[in-house]
Amino acid sequence: MYKLDQSETPLFDALMEYVNRDTIPFHVPGHKKGVGMDEEFKNFIGENPLKIDVTVFKLVDSLHHPTGPIKKAQQLAADAYGSDASFFSIHGTSGAIQAMIMSVVGSGDKIIIPRNVHKSVTAGIILSGSTPVYMQPELDKKVGIAHGVTPETVEKTLKENPDAKAVLIINPTYYGVATDIKKIADIVHSYDIPLIVDEAHGPHLGFNEKLPMSSIEAGADICAQSTHKIIGALTQCSLLHVNSKRIDVHRVQQVLNVLQTTSPSYILMASLDCARRQIALHGHELLDKAIGLANYAREEINKIPGFYCFGEEILGEPGVFSLDPTKMTITCRGLGITGYDLDMILSNKYHIQMEMSDLYNVLAVGSFGDTNESINALLKALREISKDYYGKGNKRSDFIDIPAIPNMVKIPREAFNSEKVCVSLKESIGKISGEFLMAYPPGIPILCPGEIITGEIIDYVQKLKDTGLYVQGTEDPEVNFIKVVK
Repeated sequence: MYKLDQSETPLFDALMEYVNRDTIPFHVPGHKKGVGMDEEFKNFIGENPLKIDVTVFKLVDSLHHPTGPIKKAQQLAADAYGSDASFFSIHGTSGAIQAMIMSVVGSGDKIIIPRNVHKSVTAGIILSGSTPVYMQPELDKKVGIAHGVTPETVEKTLKENPDAKAVLIINPTYYGVATDIKKIADIVHSYDIPLIVDEAHGPHLGFNEKLPMSSIEAGADICAQSTHKIIGALTQCSLLHVNSKRIDVHRVQQVLNVLQTTSPSYILMASLDCARRQIALHGHELLDKAIGLANYAREEINKIPGFYCFGEEILGEPGVFSLDPTKMTITCRGLGITGYDLDMILSNKYHIQMEMSDLYNVLAVGSFGDTNESINALLKALREISKDYYGKGNKRSDFIDIPAIPNMVKIPREAFNSEKVCVSLKESIGKISGEFLMAYPPGIPILCPGEIITGEIIDYVQKLKDTGLYVQGTEDPEVNFIKVVK
């Protein structure tokens, strides 16, 4: 299956060699193996991580110009994932997505994207100077979330924009829903342009047949994955995979060099190296366990009055081609409380922290780290919450329609860099936004720089704020004011 020995961890091994040599450091960081570190922090974290917190030198290689263990570690990642080339990103998947976009489009180029993209995609569009063309994803009014865009939507948008230079797709969404990415790849390639994929929530795809198809397997040209989300790398670690002659690998490296720090964390990169080994050698059985626990949780949640956790019954609905069962979207509309309410109850009363909440749901992310005990603790809490709220006359929350995509009159880069004035949200209607507005997580823009602000958007933002959801993007932390193009 693999061409290389996936039991190897070249970067981690190089760092271990550095430690075992008892090297005397006259290099940064200044704590020098933890000797100069704050005692309380060092006592908590332990000395071992501090011993491999090093800087660029020959033994441990350079992320910006890899010739040794980092180069070999990236080759092992490409072999594990079946790509032509892979790159480490310690700038998170946000940085990898920005690099991906900047590698394929430039100033004035059109790029076709779903509206429910993460804010990092829009940031990449601002940095590249490209022009976004939005596709409307399919909306599920039962649970109040966006699914994928359909192949038909992609084809229609390409026909209307035959001069587009690239198409970006999410595989899968934050909620674990995947569209028919193989069909989409074929459509995009019929125009001889690259399909680029935000696969932040899919670093485990391709390692178990019970999961949706990975974008590389589907024929995508380049994809970015958060290896810290499901598999065992540390937060901020991601991979960027190139799998196509349509993408200039050297350009990708150069863009990453522009975006990433020249002092990358070797602790993070070592965790990436080892996480790749783990998924390559043991991914199938680890995922079997994670999927089994998540499916057990889903089955039990659906027995609890007032709760609903969607599963295979929604397959075949628009924008739903396949599902990642490790994502558990727990809908609480039947209890007459919001997802934010449920999130706070679980956090404050039960000390259970969910991944995110929206108006109607909380999201639980399953992974290798789940246990029977942790799943049962969640189920016990949900059963108690159901007894507290179900049938108590609480009004079932109505589905709030997401506003229509507003008209874009300036490209995001131009609006973002323009001279701006600050006005109240109510005074901003009809003006051109110079900032973002988004609910976070999941970080999907309600409004992007360069778009006309509508009354519908302002009303929607107020409803989100009224329910306690976290709206952000503006310089004003309270989101009462927004900067508009002067």
